[in-house]
Amino acid sequence: MVADAWEWLRRKKPLGDAFFALPLLVLAMPSLVTGRHELGDSGTILLTLGLLAPLVLRRTFPRTVFATIALTSAVQCLVGVEPQLANVAVLMGLYTVTARNSFRWGVGAALVAELGALMVTFRYPNSADDRKYVFAMLTVVVAGVWLLGLHMRTRRAYLRSLEERAERLERERDNEVKVAMAAERARIARELHDVVAHNVSVIVVQADGAAYAIDTDVGRARQALDTISATGRLALAEMRRLLGVLRESDDAGVFAPQPGVAELDELVEHVRASGLPVAFEVDGTPEPMSEGRQLTVYRIVQEALTNTLKHGGPRAAVSVRLQYIGHALEIRVDDDGRGAAAPDDGQGHGIAGMRERVAVYGGSVYAAPRPGGGFGVLARIPVREEVGRPVNGAAPHSFI
Repeated sequence: MVADAWEWLRRKKPLGDAFFALPLLVLAMPSLVTGRHELGDSGTILLTLGLLAPLVLRRTFPRTVFATIALTSAVQCLVGVEPQLANVAVLMGLYTVTARNSFRWGVGAALVAELGALMVTFRYPNSADDRKYVFAMLTVVVAGVWLLGLHMRTRRAYLRSLEERAERLERERDNEVKVAMAAERARIARELHDVVAHNVSVIVVQADGAAYAIDTDVGRARQALDTISATGRLALAEMRRLLGVLRESDDAGVFAPQPGVAELDELVEHVRASGLPVAFEVDGTPEPMSEGRQLTVYRIVQEALTNTLKHGGPRAAVSVRLQYIGHALEIRVDDDGRGAAAPDDGQGHGIAGMRERVAVYGGSVYAAPRPGGGFGVLARIPVREEVGRPVNGAAPHSFI
């Protein structure tokens, strides 16, 4: 409660300054009542108010207030009026200018205050020893107030720098979170594209086959419908797993295993069941790979098979070959379908998604129609981080 009241008072500058000036006015009142005054009671009251009243605006207009108080004190000294308790306002003005303005203004205010100390020294004390003592005492007081204001100015500047740094770090943190969220959305979008495109393509192919066979071969039509049902369930399961990542209250999707190289056999069998002949072989000695790399290999093969299902034609066949060469894995998917003659609506993102996935691990992807017909996808992925990174988009080997 007290802290809140203090913070509120600090924000109300004139009211806060009046609060701090009030004790000085209260202390000056007894001297106004009982002391001897060269200007008379009314003149002394006016002088006191002239020195203390500007303090109400000392933080709002620090230089103007200090100049007003210093000028009033100078006139007081020139006409020979004895120093009053209200003259302490000069020191308050000096502190405010030093604490709230630049170093140059603080030095200037200190010199003005020191000039006032010199005027008081030669105007009021009688003996030379008194003058030395008064000048030394006033100089120490002026220097102390100036150093205090300088300290507060430095401290406030330091606190402002800390606040600015905290705000900058907070903005950077927010930007990093936004970038991470955008990257995660892009990753999930790629995953959804691969899952949906592949499974929907299988469903479409099977549905067309069932439509042709329903009148002539009920068994094949029933088999096609069973494949459609199984494919749909698989697609729903994968989509639930991916979308579960976006749900804070559902952690099942976070810990569900991602498909990898070991699941390629199942993928190939699933595509074969849709009616597309697929030859699958693995050459070389497999090396351990991270789950992210294995998922990338799986998605590249899945996307290549999906493209063959969509664009290869009714009598296309495809071969999938994984070859471990040194510390890299080469993925080659070739079909003998339409190739360059296949229609392209320009809406697909599969090949671009392949390149994005492989680029994360420093690999390369080359996808293009084959010279003898059909379409080929050739990708090369380092199985370890220390393997050199080839230029993305360059063909590891040619389609010969």
